[in-house]
Amino acid sequence: MIKNLFGLALTAGICSCSSTYQSTDFTAPGSFTAEAEGPAVDAQGDLYAVSYDYKETIGKVTPEGKGSVFIKMPQGSTANGIRFNQNEEMFIADYTGHNVLKADLKGKVSVFAHEPKMNQPNDLAIMDNGILFASDPNWSKGDGQMWKIDTHGKVTLLETNMGTTNGIEVSPDQKSLYINESKQLKIWVYDLSQDGNISNKRLFHSFKDGGLDGMRCDVDGNLYVTRWSRSCVVKLSPQGQLLKTIQLKGEKPTNIAFGGKDGKTAYVTVADRGNIETFRVERPGRAWAVRGAK
Repeated sequence: MIKNLFGLALTAGICSCSSTYQSTDFTAPGSFTAEAEGPAVDAQGDLYAVSYDYKETIGKVTPEGKGSVFIKMPQGSTANGIRFNQNEEMFIADYTGHNVLKADLKGKVSVFAHEPKMNQPNDLAIMDNGILFASDPNWSKGDGQMWKIDTHGKVTLLETNMGTTNGIEVSPDQKSLYINESKQLKIWVYDLSQDGNISNKRLFHSFKDGGLDGMRCDVDGNLYVTRWSRSCVVKLSPQGQLLKTIQLKGEKPTNIAFGGKDGKTAYVTVADRGNIETFRVERPGRAWAVRGAK
């Protein structure tokens, strides 16, 4: 297994010329562990993802593919989903500490929210106003719940008695919240208010096999969903229609983020290969467009 070695063939300039939806390696196999997760891109274009080199880390990869350990997780904490707010503050789902952590771009980590009743906060979504949402599966029981975390760190249980909640995302117009259930193979959508409350739950899309993991929207509201054990990412329309299946090299993608100079570069963490794959898309990612690239 290769450690601390990244392929330099994919620079930002080369990426912009790559074929749309054709996946290539952004980092070398083995540069991350099998717990590779939670990609997020800052306003400078640097990519952050969980378990670089060894499990209890968050790695940082430049647009040119140079990687390093950015954060060594505090004792008792293990990172999963990562999101940035518009102030470039990083929020981290800490599934062993039952926390949402906050870090600055110097790597200083603090506890933003703690809730002992959380099973294991898995993935995060964020509204433009900074309100966070956390999926919270209980894998052994096959169920889960969902939490809201306001901008002061107050935690509110939004729903329980769900399936194994995992990927979670907010629509570009801030009016819809999506959450999937990995084992039940369903994606649900709720109406979303500006204060982060939800209503009118309904089925958005369901699958017959495989698994579901992280999800992210583009600026048009298309939802990109990583399909655990199916070697692909699927693109769904805002109406829940399957638009495209993007084939990957790895079998077990865990999450996705958008970045690059124009926001049209997708980065996918892949567990079985321990790396990040990348492909080009037609429209920028929602998070990139909201925060912009400096």
